[in-house]
Formats: sequence, C-alpha cells, structure tokens
Amino acid sequence: MKKSVSLLLAGLMALTLAGCSGQSSQTAPETTAETAAETASDDTSAAEDASTEAEDALGAKPTIRIGSLNGPTSMGLVYVMEMADNGDAANYYEFNMATTADEITGLLVKGDLDIALIPANVASVLYNKTEGNITVLDINTLGVLYVVSADDSIQSVADLAGKTVYLTGMGTTPDYVLQYLLAANGLSTDDVHLEYKTEAAEVAAILNEDPTAVGLLPQPFVTSAMAQNDQLKMVLDLTQEWNKVQEQAGGSTLVTGVTVARTDFLEENQAAVDAFLDEHEESSLAVNNDVDDAAQKVADLGIIPKAEVAKKAIPYCNITCIRGEEMKTDLSGYLQVLYDQDPSSVGGALPGDDFYYIPE
Repeated sequence: MKKSVSLLLAGLMALTLAGCSGQSSQTAPETTAETAAETASDDTSAAEDASTEAEDALGAKPTIRIGSLNGPTSMGLVYVMEMADNGDAANYYEFNMATTADEITGLLVKGDLDIALIPANVASVLYNKTEGNITVLDINTLGVLYVVSADDSIQSVADLAGKTVYLTGMGTTPDYVLQYLLAANGLSTDDVHLEYKTEAAEVAAILNEDPTAVGLLPQPFVTSAMAQNDQLKMVLDLTQEWNKVQEQAGGSTLVTGVTVARTDFLEENQAAVDAFLDEHEESSLAVNNDVDDAAQKVADLGIIPKAEVAKKAIPYCNITCIRGEEMKTDLSGYLQVLYDQDPSSVGGALPGDDFYYIPE
C-alpha cells in the first residue's frame, strides 16, 4: 500500500528526465558553468527534499498486515480495502484472504500477520498456545449457521430427532454449537446422526441432489445452496435457537468471528490499531446500510463470485463490529458455553482479562 510514495518518486524521476530532455533539444543562449552548477544543485535539493517527505510519510503511516477468511469476515472489510486502495486509509494495509483458518493462524503465530479475523474459539486456543500473545479487538461476525432442507416438518431443534444432519468439521464451531443445542433440547448424538464432511461445498452438493436431506451450513454457503435448488430453505436459524436457550441460561451470544492482534504488535502500535478499528467499524456499518453497493464490492474482490448471491447473503451474515466491554461480555459468555462442553474447544482454559482489548 505504498502506492502514493511510489507515484511521488516516479513523478520526480519523470520531471527530472523531462528537464534533461528539454535542455538537450533547445537552442538556448549560452549558460555559464556557474549557473548550470547552481541549477543542478537546486534540482538535487528539491529531489532530496521530496524523497525525505516521502520517507516521512511512510513513517507516519505504519503498514499493518491483515489476514481474513474468504467469507463474512472479509465481507465486513470491503470498505477498508477500498480506502486502502485509494490511499485514504489511516494506515497502509496488506490484506491476505485465505480459505481456511489454519492458513491464517499459522501466519499469525509466526509473526507474518499483525491482525487476523478468525473463529472465536480459535482465538482462545491461540491465546493459550502463545501464552497471551493474542488480544481480541472486536467481534466481527455473530451467528451465521443455518439448518437447510426442503423438509417442512423441521420447526425446532427437537424436530431433528431421528434425522441425519450433514455438517463440516468434527470438533469445529458448527459441531460444538449444534451439539450444545441438541443437549439443551433433550437430544444427543444417539438421537440425531451427525454425518461430517470435509467442506461446506460437499454438504451443499448433497442438499442439491436430495433437498429432503438436512444440512448445517454457514453463510454464504446457505444462499449459494438455495440458489442452486429452489426447494431448499432455511428451516432453523441457530442464532435464534441459541437465544431461546440462553434466555434462561445466562444470556450469552452466539459468536462466529473475532478480530485479533498479536499482543506485542498492539502494544507497539496502539494508535494505528485504534485507527484500524474505527475504519473496520465504519466498513461493517456501510456493508449493512448499503447492501447493493457492498454486494458488488464483495463480488469484485472475489469473496463471493456473484453480486446477486452476496446481496441475498449479507442480511443473514450478522456482520458487525462489537468492541470494548460489550465485546468482552458477549465473547466470554460464548467461550464459557464451549468450555463447559469441552475445555479443549477453547485451548484447555478460559482466557484471562488481558485477552480482551478495552482501551482506557
């Protein structure tokens, strides 16, 4: 994102070359050696001043390397990406979009990323793994999980009894959330058969072939699957089902994605991180407020191939930017639910207060 400096230096070179070309072709009056030396000295000083200004500009705007997943978390960043491309962002940003969380977390732990947008429970795992060198900046995505089928008999979680549910990733967020909701509704995996697939696309393919099958999918895969087969519908919104259970159990929120920073980077660049958070919040609001424009940007960036699919998916992606004490309350409650199910889901222990970024 050092485009402005490159353009400035390129412009200086072009001006210098143009000056040399003009002097060699014109038939001007004789110029004394003293005048020529003074002119050359002035040109050199101007170039040096411009170069110094360019270097100062680089120093004033640090570069932040950001990783995100190719889905709702990246969708919430599209206006930050646009500002960065236009040179209007508070910092220089280098974006890295990946298809799996492992790609992002590996780079983050190695120090090749400064900020990352990752699953909420993975953030807790990394906090424990790095002995506290991960700090959560905000919640960027709430619930994105939906049970999809053409089976109209499914009106509640209890109606899943006796059925097979296709989903991705044993021991991942969809698995933990579904099993929590099954238990809260008096069911277990003895009552509901869970059939795990490697990728969401595999689940979508099964639903396309047999709409009466039952699948658990995140957005935007839900919208894509429904676009391929008009018999499919969202029969259960797991965020709503979670809220029903939590009304009596403590009021935690279903959280999908969070934005984290390496703690050492945050401590050295707090002002830059705060500026990024302000831009992230503005971007997430803009995505929700102008779905048509945001959908086109999402498609242009290749996050979702078609703008019309992105337009339908965005309202169900729960893109947000929750910060401060509200973030801590919502996220800590969610992690507590996961910990009670399986401590390994959050890295073996709940994170301490230093996990949550709450500026004074």
